[in-house]
Amino acid sequence: MQWLNKVIDQLVARGIEREIIIESGISPSGSYHMGYLREILICDAILLALRARGHKARHIHFVDDQDGFRKVPSNLPAEYEKYLGMPLCDMPAPDGSDQSYADYALIDFLSSVKKLGVDFEPIRSHEQYRAGFFVPAIEQVLENIDAVKKVLEDIAGRKLKDDWSPIQVNEDGYLKKRPFVGINLDTKTVQYRDKDGAEQTISYSSGDVKLDWRLDWPARWWLMKVDVEPFGRDHGTKGGSYDTGRGLLKSVFHSDAPTPVPYDFINRAGDTKKMSASKGNGILMSEVVSVLPVEVVRYFVLRSEPGKALFFDPIDGVIRLVDEYAELLAKPDKSAGEELLIQLSTNGLESIVSSVPFSHLVTSYQASLKDPAATLDVIKRSEYGGIVDDQSDIIKKELAYIDQWLEKWAPEDVKFSLQETVDSSKFNDTQKNFMLMLAEKISQAPENADGTWFHQAIYELKDETDLAPKELFTTLYQAIIGKDSGPRAGWFLSLLPRDWLVSRLRLES
Repeated sequence: MQWLNKVIDQLVARGIEREIIIESGISPSGSYHMGYLREILICDAILLALRARGHKARHIHFVDDQDGFRKVPSNLPAEYEKYLGMPLCDMPAPDGSDQSYADYALIDFLSSVKKLGVDFEPIRSHEQYRAGFFVPAIEQVLENIDAVKKVLEDIAGRKLKDDWSPIQVNEDGYLKKRPFVGINLDTKTVQYRDKDGAEQTISYSSGDVKLDWRLDWPARWWLMKVDVEPFGRDHGTKGGSYDTGRGLLKSVFHSDAPTPVPYDFINRAGDTKKMSASKGNGILMSEVVSVLPVEVVRYFVLRSEPGKALFFDPIDGVIRLVDEYAELLAKPDKSAGEELLIQLSTNGLESIVSSVPFSHLVTSYQASLKDPAATLDVIKRSEYGGIVDDQSDIIKKELAYIDQWLEKWAPEDVKFSLQETVDSSKFNDTQKNFMLMLAEKISQAPENADGTWFHQAIYELKDETDLAPKELFTTLYQAIIGKDSGPRAGWFLSLLPRDWLVSRLRLES
């Protein structure tokens, strides 16, 4: 956790005597995918670390819902093109309700953030603009437009046109870029030229004038006294929006820029492109917090320094991730950094990740017909039986997430269910004979027979039948789960109720 300690040290060194403000911000332009988790959780970690050192701190989350609708996401009908340029807060929701598009997009996001235990204060852009909060910043920008242009040209390295304007104006419900003519501080109005070249006047105190993104961001830093701001690495490139924002803070707003915390993106495993709400290639944040325990989600994001790209694999990666986290919890000699990581991951809540490996829980749960109580009995008969007495409540809670993983992310070759009945006509005489012999062995097995015993019992019959080794196992899987493959056979059979298994191998039920 060196990255976090470094950020806190930088903030402390600034000698801020008031409450330290941490800002995150996202435009509700589509469904919130898990890529947004990184910014939110980095801010939360900074907040918790500052408070742990005795500093007052607050995390504000700026919802950019005054932004114009820029691109139709893949999950919306094409007719939404008619709303391009309309503020997100004024667009209709796709569900036909009376709420705005921004409200609709925020519902699942705010619910997910609550589940994650993130302490933040949402601030709606449109409310701030329409209440006049941005008036001082708009005036500062428009009265110093030459200085603004110089900063953007010098730092971003691009030549701006003579009629370039730092604002957008609301015309008939749509944000438009129009040439700026002048500002009247007494009447709080702006003069601009419309598309026909005619001069128009519009109020900038009621939300009809919005600063462009590269001006809006530093304006917020100035107005809200933001001290630290995590942002995606695309904003942190040379001449990018953080650089220009810092230049504008110095030359136009005469203030200091917040401490930057640039972070790399969360990508799907095997995909080099970041998740995108408009392209629909992201895993929904709401889905992630329903499938994975909150502490595992937080651990996934916070275990790596922000500058490292993260790759999320909802299948094998989840299995490794949960087991890795469980191993960290069980580790006896944790370092100070590991202790801090666990504190940030659990965020004061009781852990609900058990010491039973994820794959074992998956198989045991399905072998128990997804009955949590029966699953505990199955695990008791395995090598992890000693864990059940101490962690039964934790295991039961974890099984609820196992259930969601099986429903939403698990591959078909991992899923199975015990066949309620078996059709004996599907098996030839050689297969039936093999199962009868195995049933006899199992009926005489020691009470504590484990996976190794069952595995050997299967192989001992190899020479007594005419079945190829592979066919031994496909026969068993077909009889028990109706598939040609499944979990490790010996271990799997050892989990099943003994009487039921013997009866099934005899094709009695």
